[in-house]
Formats: sequence, C-alpha cells, structure tokens
Amino acid sequence: MEEKINIRMGTAGWSYADWEGIVYPQKKESRFDPLSFLAVYFDTLELNVTFYRPPTPKMTASWVRRVGHNPNFKFTAKLWKGFTHERGSATVADELSFKRGMEPFMEEQKLGSLLIQFPWSFKNNQENRQYLQKLISRFANYPSALEVRHSSWDKEEVYAFLQEEGVGFCNIDQPLISRSLAPTSRATSQIGYVRLHGQNYRDWFREEAGRDERYNYLYSIDELKPWVDKILKIAQKAIDTYVITNNHYRGQAVCNALQLKSLLSSSRVRIPSGMLSAFPQLKDIALDEPQQRLFL
Repeated sequence: MEEKINIRMGTAGWSYADWEGIVYPQKKESRFDPLSFLAVYFDTLELNVTFYRPPTPKMTASWVRRVGHNPNFKFTAKLWKGFTHERGSATVADELSFKRGMEPFMEEQKLGSLLIQFPWSFKNNQENRQYLQKLISRFANYPSALEVRHSSWDKEEVYAFLQEEGVGFCNIDQPLISRSLAPTSRATSQIGYVRLHGQNYRDWFREEAGRDERYNYLYSIDELKPWVDKILKIAQKAIDTYVITNNHYRGQAVCNALQLKSLLSSSRVRIPSGMLSAFPQLKDIALDEPQQRLFL
C-alpha cells in the first residue's frame, strides 16, 4: 500500500494592504480575520513576522487558535534574522525568547517547519559551515529546513550533512543572476520544502527596489508545471512537504498557490470569490460557485 503524499500549499505571510479587495473582500465584517480566512483555502502559511522579531507565546497561541477550523493546518516559521542575516547579534536571551514564543506551536503540534533562511551572501566556506552546524544544533529540537541562495551550497556533501542532521533542504525558484542557486528537487529529511520567489530579474538585486517591487511577479501555468514534477519528486521522499509562494504583490502569491494546488491534485479548488475579477484565469479551476466565508 502506497503512503499518502502530504503536500501543504500556502503563501509567505497574509498581512498585506494590497491584498484588500483582491484576496480579501472589500466589504468585511468588523471582526474579519485574514488568517482564519486563508486557512479555509490553504493548509499552511509561512510566518514572516518571526524573521523580524521573536514572537511571544501570546502571539503564537492566537495564531493556533485562529486556524482551529482546519485540523490539517500547520505553520512554517522563519528563524529570527539575528541568527541568519545579522549573524553575531543574537544573544542567549534572544534565543530563549524565540524558543519561548515557539512553545504553543510545539505543544499543539502546529509547527511544520522552522525555516533557517540565509541570504545570497552566505556562501559555502569553512567559517559559514561551522556557523551553520552550531546553529542547527541550537535548534535541533524543532523540525527545520535550510534555505540558501548561493550555488556554492549545491553539493552532495551538503545534502549528506543535512540528511545526517535531519534537516530539510529548501528548494527555491529565484532569478538566476551570477551564482544564484538554480531550481532543485532535493529532500534531505522528513520535511520537504519549496519556496517560489518569482522571476523578477530587473528588481531582484536592485538596491533601491522595495519589497513589493522585488516580489512583483505572476507565474504562468507553463512556468508552474515544471515545479509540479519537482514537488511530487520531493513529496515522494519526504513525509510532509510545504510549498510556499512568496511573490506576494497584489495577491499574486495566492493566485499561483491556488493554481499549483489544482495542478497537484488534478482537480478544481475553492477560490476566494473576489479573486476571480483580478485573476480571471482562476475561473478554469474554480470549484463550483465560489462562496465567501468569513471567519472570526
């Protein structure tokens, strides 16, 4: 009997002003909750806020409560940038604070993966390998995956190291400039992870470009189809696979996540009704007549 392939699809974050009237209804009830709303359509969401500051237990407990209507839902959470992008700035107190904030997730088994994300400048050399090994050991009690963006990490010994440590590898799609890591389909632990950042070559490394400009990209179906094959290959080796669309500008991440969900399941999917105006191509995969569901 074949094991069930468990793929959770979702977006990176949910709190974007430019999603109003596109992903979220223009007219909402006073207690409308975007997190609860998206948990109707997706089984995972990636937490961006944990990258900018360690969460409090009150915050994570609230997130767990607000997705309670979806029993299959699990979060993924970025590790705080003090450990990755501002190396050397994180103190012991910061580490304890971050771990304390993760406790409600662990208690309720709602943490799918901690994402240890490094920038392109984090290259594969002895100093960085030593730092990575120490960092992994500090967060060894959490399910985790590593995201690196420089091609120097694309080596068999790196994948073997991650497999030995029980850490997943995050397969990414990003503009391929200089020695950027090309798309992969690796699974090095029970956790499979995929992140699609878009292909905005013009603004990806442009210093004056803002966040919205870098991630302003809408994948075509033809661009998504090769990722379906990669995701299925990863999911066949992992137990739980998380697929995150990060091209968030004006709800494009939601559109592409829904399209991937449909492609992977070979079926129609539920679509937030407001999105059909902004993305008429979703009508081809919409399940019946979409109905807006507002959760408190």
